[in-house]
Amino acid sequence: MTPSGGRYDAIVLGVGGVGSAATYHLARRGASVLGLERFDVPHCRGSSHGRTRLLQRSLDTESTTMALADRAHDAWRALETETGRDLLTETGSLAVAVGGDDPVASARQACERHDLDYDSLSGADLAERFSGYDFPDDADALYQPDGAVVASERGVVAHVAAALDAGATVRARERVVDWEPVDGGVRVDTDRDTYRADRLVVTAGAWAARAVDALEGLLEPCRHATAWFAPSGDRSASLATGDRLPPFVATVDGENYYGLPGPDLPGMKFGRSDFRPTAPDALSDPTQADERPLRAFADEYVPGAAGPTLRLSTGLVTNSPDGRFVLDTLANGRVAVAAGLSGRGYKFAPALGEILADLSLDGETEFDISGYALDRFE
Repeated sequence: MTPSGGRYDAIVLGVGGVGSAATYHLARRGASVLGLERFDVPHCRGSSHGRTRLLQRSLDTESTTMALADRAHDAWRALETETGRDLLTETGSLAVAVGGDDPVASARQACERHDLDYDSLSGADLAERFSGYDFPDDADALYQPDGAVVASERGVVAHVAAALDAGATVRARERVVDWEPVDGGVRVDTDRDTYRADRLVVTAGAWAARAVDALEGLLEPCRHATAWFAPSGDRSASLATGDRLPPFVATVDGENYYGLPGPDLPGMKFGRSDFRPTAPDALSDPTQADERPLRAFADEYVPGAAGPTLRLSTGLVTNSPDGRFVLDTLANGRVAVAAGLSGRGYKFAPALGEILADLSLDGETEFDISGYALDRFE
């Protein structure tokens, strides 16, 4: 039977952060491409919402992820130029350790190994330099002047807009129900139509294991909550005036927290590494129980951004067994997959999209992705 929906060079399953970038890079290279999204573009059910992501290169201690971070930074800037949208804000960034293990030491080593600029600070130095913070005087901290914040939903919209300008087709509210290899390509069945393509790109986030049998049982979708608090008190001036406190990651007695300013709300967004396994279709709304530990952290350590709650949100993080990406091809190269991004993927989205386009159109990429192969779990 001839598919009614048409034939494409590539179909992208999932048009979130990475899927929108893959759709863009495929279309930009002249491929006929269809992006299929089961929800809206953008939407708040997956891993690409929440307004902001932190681009902090000292956190990417492996040379491969450092290369991805460098490429992504340049690609975000190029996308800004192409679309006329503000996506990346240079803010500087902090890594802070209070008690227990000190991950700042490894971040400092990464900076030295890759020749990155940084300042070593104590908690007392932080309070003097950024008055909205109140970490203990003996806290260990590292400041990177090249840290930046990416506007996440804006990035999805920018990639989709640029992809459409390059000739792509994007269809939201269309759920893929099945696909199979056929005649040197793939057939994709949705709840609306049937399509064929030479190549399939799977960027389905928490739903990836439903689309790719080889991922079944490997990936763990988890619920993740964040909170936005307004500026507060005398020390909120730097937040309120636009001379914002830099975003941070902080480890307090072994528990990880983070905070990022803006871009569309005053104050800061707070989150922590509290990932609760959940079925992706059963994501629950945020509660006061989600807010309380974030409020307690802000009250104690970031009083300049511990004002009234402005927003609570939940989303999904999809973890791989080792916390590293899955980037690979299947079905004799007809299917390219990016999955299990483990809460670290969005900032790399334009670079990952470029890699997926390379794999789909060329069968290879200049980036070293050998460490992300699916067979490492065999």
